Amino acid sequence: MRTVTYGCIGVLLGAALALAAVPGDAQRGEQVLREQKCLTCHTVGGGKGSAPDLGRRGSRAYTPSHMVSLMWNHAPRMWRAMESAGLGRPELSVQQSADLFAYFYSLRYFEAPGDGGRGKAVFQAKQCAGCHAVGNEGAKQGPPVEAWPAVENPVELARAMWNHAPQMLPKMKASGIAWPNMTGNEMTDLTVYLSSFSRTRGKAPAFAAAPAEDGKQVFENRGCAGCHHGKLDLTTGLQAQKRTLASFSAGMWNHATKMLQMPPELSAQEMRALVGYLWSIQYFEEPGNAARGAGVFKKKGCAGCHDSGAAPKLAGRAFDSLSMASSLWKHGPAMLADIQKKNLKWPRFENNEMQDVIAYLNAGQK
Repeated sequence: MRTVTYGCIGVLLGAALALAAVPGDAQRGEQVLREQKCLTCHTVGGGKGSAPDLGRRGSRAYTPSHMVSLMWNHAPRMWRAMESAGLGRPELSVQQSADLFAYFYSLRYFEAPGDGGRGKAVFQAKQCAGCHAVGNEGAKQGPPVEAWPAVENPVELARAMWNHAPQMLPKMKASGIAWPNMTGNEMTDLTVYLSSFSRTRGKAPAFAAAPAEDGKQVFENRGCAGCHHGKLDLTTGLQAQKRTLASFSAGMWNHATKMLQMPPELSAQEMRALVGYLWSIQYFEEPGNAARGAGVFKKKGCAGCHDSGAAPKLAGRAFDSLSMASSLWKHGPAMLADIQKKNLKWPRFENNEMQDVIAYLNAGQK
């Protein structure tokens, strides 16, 4: 049976307005899971449940578009299970979708992406052990890892490294050590390795971004806007990487010694604010390809309805992954009912297809 989608994205997002990218909070996301009774079927980080463990290993590049693709592909089965259990179907706001993503991302600080063995190799290869001791191993020119402040996630580790750069650079030059560059994957592996020795070991992972408005002010006050123009051209040197929090953190580290002057020290709140600002402009979203999206839009049967007038036109609408997730839970059941009446199959989105479709739809905006 051919997979065709009646009404496709338009019916699902008929009520979507302008993009409303908002920073998420992991603690609120965990609360959403409980309030919406998701844990009736799902487990997080172990245990038995009738649905998959939400904290299980997954993609290294976990992005909002990845999350909404997983939600979309499993939605019909989830709705049937909730109906059988006598549970009402939850409706997620855009903010709740952002909070859920933040929570799922926080779980993957340690579960999916990082590997302590690789992190140890990074620590040695980048010559960190030449100054910092770990346990009883390594030099003691700098503070031992056990004395470091919180390193429970790549962003906090990057902030600590960023703030320490002015003191590190002259010592490294004196020792003939070149400033080591990091990739996003290396930063994540390093985080897992160091967190097992730091004073925060055993602490539950958490992530929360501060309001975007605060981050924009930090971005301007700290002089970042003086060099980074337009849509924040921060991807130089990172084009081949996913724009995850880890790759952003690695980029900060790599950039620290390339600034016209020593980097300004950032507080934890300022770092959270910067992340919130970048989140709000879709920096951490996986970039989609509008040309590929046009093909996906046609392949999934969306064009057959929207371009023929059988479903609402999508021109003038704005889309992002978080609003897509919200609309899935608000309008998806009605869309599924229409599909089933026509004996058609619910569409599935793989790899970058969801984000490519979003890029295609946004490319048509006036």
